[in-house]
Amino acid sequence: MHDLAPIVKAYDVRGVVPDELDEEVAHSIGRAAAVELRGEAMVVGRDMRPSSPALAAAFMAGVRMQGVHTIDLGLTSTDLVYYASGRFGLPGAMFTASHNPGQYNGIKLCRAYAEPVSIETGLAEIRDRARSGDLPVADSSGGNRAVDLLAEFADHVRGFVAVDRLRSLRVAVDAGNGMAAHVVPAVFERLPFVLVPQCFELDGTFPNHPADPLDPANLVDLQEAVVAERCDVGLAFDGDADRVFVIDERGRAVSPSIVTAIVAAKLLAHHPGETVLYNCICSRVVPETIAEAGGRAIRTRTGHSYVKAAMADSDAIFAGEHSGHYYFRDNYRADSGLIATVVLLEALSATDGPMSALAAPYDRYVASGELNHRVRDPAAATERVLAAFAGEGEIDRIDGLTIDGGDWWFNVRSSNTEPLLRLNVEASDADTMHRIRTRVVDEIQPEGR
Repeated sequence: MHDLAPIVKAYDVRGVVPDELDEEVAHSIGRAAAVELRGEAMVVGRDMRPSSPALAAAFMAGVRMQGVHTIDLGLTSTDLVYYASGRFGLPGAMFTASHNPGQYNGIKLCRAYAEPVSIETGLAEIRDRARSGDLPVADSSGGNRAVDLLAEFADHVRGFVAVDRLRSLRVAVDAGNGMAAHVVPAVFERLPFVLVPQCFELDGTFPNHPADPLDPANLVDLQEAVVAERCDVGLAFDGDADRVFVIDERGRAVSPSIVTAIVAAKLLAHHPGETVLYNCICSRVVPETIAEAGGRAIRTRTGHSYVKAAMADSDAIFAGEHSGHYYFRDNYRADSGLIATVVLLEALSATDGPMSALAAPYDRYVASGELNHRVRDPAAATERVLAAFAGEGEIDRIDGLTIDGGDWWFNVRSSNTEPLLRLNVEASDADTMHRIRTRVVDEIQPEGR
């Protein structure tokens, strides 16, 4: 069997098929997951990648070998798997590599009620059990049944908004040939929206462009379609449809921090005084908006396992990450790009203006965007940055290093998988942002001076 160390990441399993991840690996991980996650059954879904059916089948065979039943959800989105996990109170697995190219695949796992599984909360144990092969076979194999939850999930998503208050909107959706093409029509069919589909053929080879809306190059087709088709808004989903990115009617990207602020304000209008979480690289506009709406803002580490744990501790109603993940308490604290979509469109429906006008009051700061720097020693580079800015602002180490200088702030944090430092800078004006960014980069990569 292949070495599992390179493919078991901080939050999921992910690797090249078949060189790193094949049916033998999937079968072994299925057996180990059945033991570690301890459910009488497991819900399993898959995306549209060519390798997903065989890998999911091998995984489920491994689960059943341990005497655990499998519930096969078939083609689905990651957020639907989380919904099924909560709906049945069972652990779950989703076969997807999200935004990675077609030669990759992976497994996202959760405990019952969509509780996250990370390297610190069970994934290491699953890796070690699968690697050792020391797993006794159960006296009897588990059974399997196929369940189609798409219509039920669509009802669940629509339940987050007052459908009768929505206005007719023309919405372009770029599915990136991924699972949004499967789930978005089911949600929209009872809503007053005209769907303008882009890249809706399910194709895990991604013939049009990568299903990675974090890369601006992959938004160009949608931006052009929004303008050409006179749409009110554009939505870009990643391959497994758990993240969503927004384009306004002019074809301009709307920051995920602004989307977080809009959704938070909408939810707090109906639930005043509730807690909302935001991660360490969200814009300052997010906590400002939460406070203005009468909510309690709590800043968290980046990463779904940390966000979900903080939601459970604080009973937060909502959490947003600048990466386009949006979490909802009434969705088993799991993230859903579709729920964020309908809440955003409800907010837009409550206005007479365009998406750009809805976003404008939240566009208060200038941001660098996330900049990745390859360094030999990320810890040493971080300490150089800290020394260079000593005494210039408030310091916290919630996630990497954040220094807040009042009219500016920046965060540097290490990648979980590569020798990279990720830098985000935000300031009250462009000149200040550029000045701070240049200073930080000079310390991260002093050889570039």
